[in-house]
Amino acid sequence: METKKTNKKFTLILGSFVVLGLIYGIYKFNHAQGHEETDDAQIEQNMTPIIPRVGGYISKVFVKDNQMVKKGDTLFIIDNQDYLVKVNEAEAALLAAKNSFEVSKADVDAAAANISISNATIQSNTESIEMAKVRLERASNDFERYSNLYKNQSITKQQYEQAWAAKQEALKQVEMLKQQKIASANQKNAVVSKITVASKQTHVANANINRAQAAYDAAKLNLSYTIITASVDGQVSNIDIQVGQLVQPGQALFYLVNNQDTWVVANFKETQLNKMREGQKVTLEVDAYPDDSFEGEIVSFSPATGSKFSILPPDNATGNFVKTVQRLPVKIKLSNSNDKEKVKLLRPGMNVFVDVHVK
Repeated sequence: METKKTNKKFTLILGSFVVLGLIYGIYKFNHAQGHEETDDAQIEQNMTPIIPRVGGYISKVFVKDNQMVKKGDTLFIIDNQDYLVKVNEAEAALLAAKNSFEVSKADVDAAAANISISNATIQSNTESIEMAKVRLERASNDFERYSNLYKNQSITKQQYEQAWAAKQEALKQVEMLKQQKIASANQKNAVVSKITVASKQTHVANANINRAQAAYDAAKLNLSYTIITASVDGQVSNIDIQVGQLVQPGQALFYLVNNQDTWVVANFKETQLNKMREGQKVTLEVDAYPDDSFEGEIVSFSPATGSKFSILPPDNATGNFVKTVQRLPVKIKLSNSNDKEKVKLLRPGMNVFVDVHVK
Protein backbone atom coordinates (compact mmCIF):
# COMPACT_ATOMS: atom_id res chain seq x y z
CA MET A 1 0.00 0.00 0.00
CA GLU A 2 2.79 2.39 0.89
CA THR A 3 4.50 1.68 -2.43
CA LYS A 4 1.33 2.54 -4.33
CA LYS A 5 0.99 5.83 -2.41
CA THR A 6 4.65 6.68 -3.14
CA ASN A 7 4.20 5.94 -6.84
CA LYS A 8 1.08 8.09 -6.91
CA LYS A 9 2.90 10.94 -5.23
CA PHE A 10 5.90 10.64 -7.58
CA THR A 11 3.63 10.51 -10.60
CA LEU A 12 1.77 13.62 -9.40
CA ILE A 13 4.99 15.54 -8.85
CA LEU A 14 6.45 14.40 -12.15
CA GLY A 15 3.27 15.35 -13.95
CA SER A 16 3.34 18.77 -12.34
CA PHE A 17 6.93 19.32 -13.50
CA VAL A 18 6.01 18.14 -16.99
CA VAL A 19 3.04 20.50 -17.13
CA LEU A 20 5.06 23.39 -15.78
CA GLY A 21 7.87 22.63 -18.22
CA LEU A 22 5.38 22.43 -21.06
CA ILE A 23 3.80 25.75 -20.07
CA TYR A 24 7.22 27.36 -19.74
CA GLY A 25 8.31 25.92 -23.09
CA ILE A 26 5.18 27.23 -24.79
CA TYR A 27 5.73 30.64 -23.18
CA LYS A 28 9.37 30.76 -24.29
CA PHE A 29 8.42 29.64 -27.79
CA ASN A 30 5.76 32.32 -28.12
CA HIS A 31 8.10 34.87 -26.61
CA ALA A 32 10.87 33.92 -29.03
CA GLN A 33 8.56 34.52 -31.97
CA GLY A 34 8.30 38.22 -31.11
CA HIS A 35 11.61 38.89 -29.35
CA GLU A 36 15.35 38.65 -29.91
CA GLU A 37 17.58 38.72 -26.85
CA THR A 38 21.25 38.95 -26.01
CA ASP A 39 23.38 39.62 -22.95
CA ASP A 40 26.38 40.58 -25.11
CA ALA A 41 25.74 44.32 -24.75
CA GLN A 42 27.29 47.30 -22.97
CA ILE A 43 26.55 50.89 -22.06
CA GLU A 44 28.40 53.36 -24.28
CA GLN A 45 29.21 57.07 -23.92
CA ASN A 46 31.59 59.37 -25.76
CA MET A 47 34.98 59.29 -24.05
CA THR A 48 37.16 62.21 -25.14
CA PRO A 49 40.89 61.82 -24.48
CA ILE A 50 42.46 64.95 -23.03
CA ILE A 51 45.50 65.55 -25.23
CA PRO A 52 47.59 68.76 -25.03
CA ARG A 53 48.49 70.43 -28.33
CA VAL A 54 51.71 71.87 -26.95
CA GLY A 55 54.34 70.50 -24.61
CA GLY A 56 55.67 71.85 -21.36
CA TYR A 57 55.63 71.57 -17.59
CA ILE A 58 52.27 71.58 -15.83
CA SER A 59 51.93 74.66 -13.62
CA LYS A 60 48.47 74.07 -12.15
CA VAL A 61 45.79 71.35 -12.05
CA PHE A 62 42.17 72.38 -11.43
CA VAL A 63 40.33 69.02 -11.38
CA LYS A 64 40.33 65.90 -9.24
CA ASP A 65 39.54 62.26 -9.93
CA ASN A 66 35.97 61.65 -11.20
CA GLN A 67 35.02 65.33 -10.95
CA MET A 68 32.05 66.70 -12.89
CA VAL A 69 32.96 69.62 -15.17
CA LYS A 70 31.18 72.01 -17.51
CA LYS A 71 32.12 72.90 -21.06
CA GLY A 72 34.85 75.58 -20.97
CA ASP A 73 36.07 74.76 -17.45
CA THR A 74 39.86 74.87 -17.11
CA LEU A 75 41.31 71.41 -16.49
CA PHE A 76 45.00 72.28 -16.14
CA ILE A 77 47.56 74.85 -17.28
CA ILE A 78 50.96 74.36 -18.89
CA ASP A 79 53.71 76.84 -17.99
CA ASN A 80 53.53 79.54 -20.70
CA GLN A 81 56.80 81.47 -20.26
CA ASP A 82 58.45 79.92 -23.33
CA TYR A 83 55.36 80.62 -25.41
CA LEU A 84 55.18 84.24 -24.20
CA VAL A 85 58.77 84.72 -25.37
CA LYS A 86 57.87 83.31 -28.78
CA VAL A 87 54.89 85.64 -29.01
CA ASN A 88 57.13 88.63 -28.23
CA GLU A 89 59.69 87.49 -30.82
CA ALA A 90 56.97 87.06 -33.45
CA GLU A 91 55.51 90.48 -32.59
CA ALA A 92 58.92 92.13 -32.98
CA ALA A 93 59.46 90.37 -36.32
CA LEU A 94 56.05 91.58 -37.47
CA LEU A 95 56.87 95.16 -36.49
CA ALA A 96 60.20 94.97 -38.34
CA ALA A 97 58.46 93.62 -41.45
CA LYS A 98 55.91 96.46 -41.34
CA ASN A 99 58.70 99.06 -41.01
CA SER A 100 60.55 97.50 -43.93
CA PHE A 101 57.38 97.75 -45.98
CA GLU A 102 56.96 101.43 -45.09
CA VAL A 103 60.56 102.15 -46.14
CA SER A 104 60.04 100.37 -49.47
CA LYS A 105 56.80 102.22 -50.02
CA ALA A 106 58.51 105.54 -49.27
CA ASP A 107 61.17 104.70 -51.87
CA VAL A 108 58.45 104.03 -54.43
CA ASP A 109 56.69 107.31 -53.60
CA ALA A 110 59.96 109.25 -53.82
CA ALA A 111 60.79 107.65 -57.18
CA ALA A 112 57.29 108.44 -58.44
CA ALA A 113 57.82 112.09 -57.44
CA ASN A 114 61.16 112.10 -59.30
CA ILE A 115 59.39 110.79 -62.40
CA SER A 116 56.96 113.67 -62.21
CA ILE A 117 59.89 116.09 -61.95
CA SER A 118 61.62 114.35 -64.90
CA ASN A 119 58.48 114.57 -66.99
CA ALA A 120 58.21 118.29 -66.21
CA THR A 121 61.89 118.78 -67.08
CA ILE A 122 61.52 116.91 -70.37
CA GLN A 123 58.44 118.97 -71.22
CA SER A 124 60.32 122.18 -70.42
CA ASN A 125 63.29 121.03 -72.54
CA THR A 126 60.97 120.27 -75.43
CA GLU A 127 59.46 123.74 -75.27
CA SER A 128 62.89 125.35 -74.98
CA ILE A 129 64.12 123.39 -78.01
CA GLU A 130 61.15 124.63 -80.04
CA MET A 131 61.88 128.20 -79.04
CA ALA A 132 65.59 127.71 -79.79
CA LYS A 133 64.72 126.33 -83.20
CA VAL A 134 62.67 129.46 -83.90
CA ARG A 135 65.63 131.63 -82.89
CA LEU A 136 67.95 129.47 -85.02
CA GLU A 137 65.68 129.84 -88.01
CA ARG A 138 65.57 133.59 -87.57
CA ALA A 139 69.37 133.78 -87.10
CA SER A 140 69.88 131.63 -90.22
CA ASN A 141 67.64 133.91 -92.26
CA ASP A 142 69.43 136.97 -90.92
CA PHE A 143 72.81 135.43 -91.72
CA GLU A 144 71.67 134.59 -95.24
CA ARG A 145 70.52 138.21 -95.83
CA TYR A 146 73.66 139.63 -94.28
CA SER A 147 75.74 137.27 -96.38
CA ASN A 148 74.13 138.61 -99.60
CA LEU A 149 74.52 142.18 -98.43
CA TYR A 150 78.15 141.55 -97.53
CA LYS A 151 78.79 140.16 -101.00
CA ASN A 152 77.34 143.38 -102.40
CA GLN A 153 79.44 145.27 -99.87
CA SER A 154 76.32 146.95 -98.54
CA ILE A 155 77.34 146.14 -94.95
CA THR A 156 80.60 145.96 -93.11
CA LYS A 157 82.51 142.79 -92.27
CA GLN A 158 81.78 143.33 -88.62
CA GLN A 159 78.04 143.21 -89.23
CA TYR A 160 78.49 140.04 -91.29
CA GLU A 161 80.53 138.37 -88.53
CA GLN A 162 77.92 139.34 -85.93
CA ALA A 163 75.20 137.65 -87.99
CA TRP A 164 77.35 134.55 -88.38
CA ALA A 165 78.06 134.46 -84.63
CA ALA A 166 74.36 134.84 -83.83
CA LYS A 167 73.56 131.87 -86.10
CA GLN A 168 76.27 129.70 -84.48
CA GLU A 169 75.10 130.64 -81.02
CA ALA A 170 71.50 129.71 -81.87
CA LEU A 171 72.67 126.40 -83.38
CA LYS A 172 74.69 125.49 -80.27
CA GLN A 173 71.75 126.46 -78.07
CA VAL A 174 69.53 123.95 -79.93
CA GLU A 175 72.17 121.21 -79.61
CA MET A 176 72.66 121.93 -75.90
CA LEU A 177 68.92 121.78 -75.20
CA LYS A 178 68.69 118.50 -77.12
CA GLN A 179 71.47 117.06 -74.97
CA GLN A 180 69.66 118.24 -71.84
CA LYS A 181 66.46 116.54 -73.03
CA ILE A 182 68.37 113.29 -73.65
CA ALA A 183 69.90 113.54 -70.17
CA SER A 184 66.47 114.12 -68.64
CA ALA A 185 65.10 111.11 -70.55
CA ASN A 186 67.97 108.96 -69.30
CA GLN A 187 67.37 110.17 -65.77
CA LYS A 188 63.68 109.28 -66.11
CA ASN A 189 64.56 105.77 -67.31
CA ALA A 190 66.85 105.36 -64.33
CA VAL A 191 64.04 106.46 -62.02
CA VAL A 192 61.62 104.02 -63.73
CA SER A 193 64.11 101.20 -63.13
CA LYS A 194 64.42 102.28 -59.53
CA ILE A 195 60.63 102.23 -59.17
CA THR A 196 60.53 98.72 -60.61
CA VAL A 197 63.12 97.52 -58.09
CA ALA A 198 61.42 99.39 -55.25
CA SER A 199 58.03 97.93 -56.23
CA LYS A 200 59.46 94.41 -56.13
CA GLN A 201 61.01 95.16 -52.76
CA THR A 202 57.59 96.38 -51.62
CA HIS A 203 56.00 93.10 -52.71
CA VAL A 204 58.71 91.18 -50.87
CA ALA A 205 58.20 93.35 -47.78
CA ASN A 206 54.44 92.75 -47.96
CA ALA A 207 55.03 89.00 -48.22
CA ASN A 208 57.32 89.25 -45.19
CA ILE A 209 54.52 90.99 -43.32
CA ASN A 210 52.11 88.16 -44.15
CA ARG A 211 54.67 85.57 -43.07
CA ALA A 212 55.44 87.45 -39.85
CA GLN A 213 51.71 87.86 -39.19
CA ALA A 214 51.18 84.12 -39.65
CA ALA A 215 54.06 83.38 -37.26
CA TYR A 216 52.62 85.84 -34.75
CA ASP A 217 49.16 84.28 -34.99
CA ALA A 218 50.66 80.79 -34.60
CA ALA A 219 52.61 81.92 -31.54
CA LYS A 220 49.48 83.37 -29.94
CA LEU A 221 47.57 80.20 -30.81
CA ASN A 222 50.22 78.03 -29.16
CA LEU A 223 50.08 80.33 -26.14
CA SER A 224 46.32 79.79 -25.90
CA TYR A 225 46.88 76.02 -26.06
CA THR A 226 48.70 76.17 -22.70
CA ILE A 227 45.25 76.44 -21.07
CA ILE A 228 43.45 73.11 -21.47
CA THR A 229 39.66 73.33 -21.09
CA ALA A 230 36.76 70.88 -21.16
CA SER A 231 35.26 70.53 -24.63
CA VAL A 232 31.90 69.22 -23.31
CA ASP A 233 29.96 68.77 -20.10
CA GLY A 234 30.93 65.53 -18.44
CA GLN A 235 32.99 63.69 -15.86
CA VAL A 236 36.76 63.30 -15.86
CA SER A 237 38.46 59.97 -15.22
CA ASN A 238 41.42 59.41 -12.91
CA ILE A 239 43.69 62.50 -13.08
CA ASP A 240 47.10 60.92 -13.45
CA ILE A 241 49.01 64.22 -13.70
CA GLN A 242 50.64 66.56 -11.20
CA VAL A 243 52.24 69.99 -11.03
CA GLY A 244 55.75 70.01 -12.49
CA GLN A 245 55.12 67.03 -14.75
CA LEU A 246 56.42 67.35 -18.31
CA VAL A 247 53.79 66.58 -20.95
CA GLN A 248 54.25 66.22 -24.68
CA PRO A 249 51.91 67.28 -27.50
CA GLY A 250 49.72 64.37 -28.55
CA GLN A 251 50.10 62.59 -25.20
CA ALA A 252 46.77 61.21 -23.85
CA LEU A 253 46.64 62.18 -20.17
CA PHE A 254 43.12 61.24 -19.03
CA TYR A 255 39.53 61.05 -20.32
CA LEU A 256 36.49 63.28 -20.26
CA VAL A 257 33.32 61.17 -20.39
CA ASN A 258 30.31 62.90 -21.94
CA ASN A 259 27.53 61.52 -19.73
CA GLN A 260 24.93 63.69 -21.46
CA ASP A 261 24.64 61.19 -24.31
CA THR A 262 24.19 57.50 -23.49
CA TRP A 263 23.43 54.55 -25.75
CA VAL A 264 23.80 50.77 -25.85
CA VAL A 265 25.74 48.62 -28.31
CA ALA A 266 24.40 45.06 -28.46
CA ASN A 267 26.24 42.33 -30.37
CA PHE A 268 23.61 40.04 -31.88
CA LYS A 269 24.32 36.77 -33.60
CA GLU A 270 23.89 36.93 -37.36
CA THR A 271 21.12 34.32 -37.04
CA GLN A 272 19.08 36.75 -34.92
CA LEU A 273 19.02 39.62 -37.42
CA ASN A 274 16.37 38.31 -39.81
CA LYS A 275 13.45 40.14 -38.19
CA MET A 276 15.31 43.04 -36.62
CA ARG A 277 14.79 46.50 -38.13
CA GLU A 278 15.61 50.11 -37.28
CA GLY A 279 12.97 51.76 -35.09
CA GLN A 280 11.98 48.60 -33.18
CA LYS A 281 11.40 49.00 -29.45
CA VAL A 282 13.90 47.52 -26.99
CA THR A 283 13.75 46.65 -23.29
CA LEU A 284 17.06 47.00 -21.45
CA GLU A 285 18.12 45.53 -18.11
CA VAL A 286 21.42 46.73 -16.64
CA ASP A 287 23.24 44.23 -14.44
CA ALA A 288 24.25 46.99 -12.01
CA TYR A 289 20.60 47.95 -11.42
CA PRO A 290 18.53 44.72 -11.65
CA ASP A 291 15.42 46.32 -10.17
CA ASP A 292 15.18 48.90 -12.97
CA SER A 293 14.46 48.52 -16.65
CA PHE A 294 15.02 51.00 -19.46
CA GLU A 295 13.34 51.57 -22.80
CA GLY A 296 15.20 52.04 -26.04
CA GLU A 297 15.00 51.91 -29.83
CA ILE A 298 17.21 50.46 -32.54
CA VAL A 299 18.80 53.31 -34.49
CA SER A 300 21.41 51.59 -36.69
CA PHE A 301 23.27 48.43 -37.59
CA SER A 302 27.03 48.17 -37.97
CA PRO A 303 28.28 48.04 -41.58
CA ALA A 304 30.32 44.91 -40.79
CA THR A 305 30.65 42.23 -38.15
CA GLY A 306 32.87 42.83 -35.17
CA SER A 307 35.54 40.44 -36.39
CA LYS A 308 36.09 42.53 -39.53
CA PHE A 309 37.08 45.51 -37.38
CA SER A 310 39.64 43.55 -35.39
CA ILE A 311 43.36 44.17 -35.77
CA LEU A 312 43.77 40.81 -37.52
CA PRO A 313 40.48 40.06 -39.28
CA PRO A 314 39.95 36.37 -40.11
CA ASP A 315 40.76 35.22 -43.62
CA ASN A 316 38.79 32.08 -44.36
CA ALA A 317 40.77 31.46 -47.53
CA THR A 318 43.83 30.41 -45.52
CA GLY A 319 44.25 27.25 -43.46
CA ASN A 320 41.41 25.02 -42.36
CA PHE A 321 37.99 26.69 -42.33
CA VAL A 322 35.89 26.42 -39.17
CA LYS A 323 32.52 28.11 -39.41
CA THR A 324 31.67 30.27 -36.41
CA VAL A 325 28.56 32.34 -35.85
CA GLN A 326 29.44 36.01 -36.30
CA ARG A 327 28.05 38.91 -34.26
CA LEU A 328 26.94 42.28 -35.60
CA PRO A 329 26.98 45.40 -33.36
CA VAL A 330 23.57 47.11 -33.13
CA LYS A 331 23.23 50.64 -31.74
CA ILE A 332 20.29 51.24 -29.39
CA LYS A 333 19.25 54.72 -28.30
CA LEU A 334 17.71 55.23 -24.88
CA SER A 335 14.20 56.67 -25.04
CA ASN A 336 13.37 60.06 -23.56
CA SER A 337 10.69 58.39 -21.43
CA ASN A 338 13.36 56.89 -19.15
CA ASP A 339 13.99 58.36 -15.72
CA LYS A 340 16.79 60.90 -16.34
CA GLU A 341 18.19 60.47 -12.83
CA LYS A 342 18.51 56.72 -13.38
CA VAL A 343 20.10 57.25 -16.80
CA LYS A 344 22.73 59.47 -15.15
CA LEU A 345 23.77 56.46 -13.06
CA LEU A 346 24.78 54.48 -16.14
CA ARG A 347 28.47 54.22 -16.93
CA PRO A 348 30.30 53.10 -20.08
CA GLY A 349 31.17 49.41 -20.03
CA MET A 350 28.26 48.25 -17.84
CA ASN A 351 26.73 44.96 -18.97
CA VAL A 352 23.20 45.05 -20.34
CA PHE A 353 20.57 42.42 -21.17
CA VAL A 354 18.77 43.45 -24.37
CA ASP A 355 15.29 42.33 -25.46
CA VAL A 356 14.23 43.51 -28.94
CA HIS A 357 10.51 43.51 -29.71
CA VAL A 358 10.55 42.30 -33.31
CA LYS A 359 6.74 42.13 -33.47
